[in-house]
Amino acid sequence: SLYTGGTLLVAFSTPELAVLLFPAMSMLSVGGILLILTNMQVGNLFGKYRSIIITLYNGAFDSSSAIFLIIKVLYERGLSLHTMFLFMAACSAWHLLRTLFLMPRTRIPYLLPPAYNYGPPEEAGPEETPLEPSAPRGAGARGGRAPPGKSFGACGCSGLFAWAVAWLSVLQLRHYLFIGTLNPLLVHLAHGDAGLVSTYTNAFAFAQLCGVLCAPWNGLILDRHKRGKAPCPEGKLSLGALGALADLRASVLSLAVTVAQCVLFSVCAAVPVLPVQFATFALQVLSRSFLYGGNAAFLAIAFPPQHFGKLYGLAMALSALVALLQYPCVTLVRGPLRGDPFYVSV
Repeated sequence: SLYTGGTLLVAFSTPELAVLLFPAMSMLSVGGILLILTNMQVGNLFGKYRSIIITLYNGAFDSSSAIFLIIKVLYERGLSLHTMFLFMAACSAWHLLRTLFLMPRTRIPYLLPPAYNYGPPEEAGPEETPLEPSAPRGAGARGGRAPPGKSFGACGCSGLFAWAVAWLSVLQLRHYLFIGTLNPLLVHLAHGDAGLVSTYTNAFAFAQLCGVLCAPWNGLILDRHKRGKAPCPEGKLSLGALGALADLRASVLSLAVTVAQCVLFSVCAAVPVLPVQFATFALQVLSRSFLYGGNAAFLAIAFPPQHFGKLYGLAMALSALVALLQYPCVTLVRGPLRGDPFYVSV
């Protein structure tokens, strides 16, 4: 509903009613986050492919930014913004119908109980069973997974969550700085050639479409230890504990690969050669898709599922506060540094 309302506000905005864009952007942002948050639980239906599905959803969410490039191109071809956003509002009716008639009334459990059915809720159906995944006693201290009975406050104040937020905040700030300084960077490297700047800007925008293709690779890393194995039987504590520890060990490689990608992306961004920026764009898309998909998958692995939505929202909110540091950095680039973001990139 928020997403639909946001698209309608943009559709009916005019130069005289430009103030409508402020609530519209807020509604689009909040509606989009709520949409992906409620849909990521679908990954629980896929067992050993759970992380792949979660990262795929995040990759699709990441690639959605390219929709505005399509809108820009169509607008330049003569199609009105009013018509395009009305069409987007009409398409969002699918999400409303899907929520009302397909999604279960309660969250999808993990691990799935026997004979679990996904679809319209039935009377006394298994989807109403508040089943939680098994976890070893004390695993929060040994392996990082919080026990099922651990409160949201305890999870949010844990060192594991604090480090996850710090990791997300630093890498996200790096991506925001690159996006915020991209135009000054291209103008500086192209020596003011507007044609070259437009070509590279369009290349960057089209590259964002590839996020949905790159994100599942991270899921393959996270789920690699599950392939070729039968799913853990329900109620088997020891097997569930081993699976939880294996999930956490797999996430270490995923987090390390994401950091390595961000370092390579930052190195390429600091090279003052225009053609090198094509490699920068590719690494930026790859790193960003790994970042958001890996963050969601890690929170789903490391903490009780009943707290996933709250912890995901808290992590995104705290990282957004850190992202405010981009504004003084962008001001520095456009002011004293005269459009050269080299020192900020370093």
